[in-house]
Amino acid sequence: MKIFGLVGRSGSGKTTLMERLLPLLRGHGLTVSTVKHAHHGFDIDKPGKDSWRHREAGAEEVLLISGGRWALLHEVRDAAEPTLEELLPRLAPVDLVLVEGFHSHGLPSIEIHRPSEGHALMWRPGSNIVAVASDVPIVGLGVPRLDLDRPETIAAFILAMIEPRAALRAVTGRG
Repeated sequence: MKIFGLVGRSGSGKTTLMERLLPLLRGHGLTVSTVKHAHHGFDIDKPGKDSWRHREAGAEEVLLISGGRWALLHEVRDAAEPTLEELLPRLAPVDLVLVEGFHSHGLPSIEIHRPSEGHALMWRPGSNIVAVASDVPIVGLGVPRLDLDRPETIAAFILAMIEPRAALRAVTGRG
């Protein structure tokens, strides 16, 4: 599996860009899964529901299954947060895994940056950030600047990074 990251400060638009990229990448014939890092606790089941009651009663894992999807909830409890490297093998094989967050994990990543939000760039020379997607030009940037309002260009950049021959085929029809 190829793994590529989207990083940026809270509120920069990472999830919105992810929503726009997924259909474009799938349109190129890729199977794509995502990983999202949350800096705070989260629940995907609601208090009082059966799966919540199972977890609250002490289950280490709860597997939810329906006709349309399944989800595995694993309680970390007193253990350390698992690393990305520990979790990726749990995913079914796909062509590409897009990872939102995990900016310190060394993945090749695009930084989503909106100067209007008032945050400094995360990109630094030698970092794993290989491009910056922004809604305005950025002077003195040492990596490509991608237009945040043109997700098709960002998808093409990701394709070129993960599989240059596939990107060439997508653009020219040969390769």
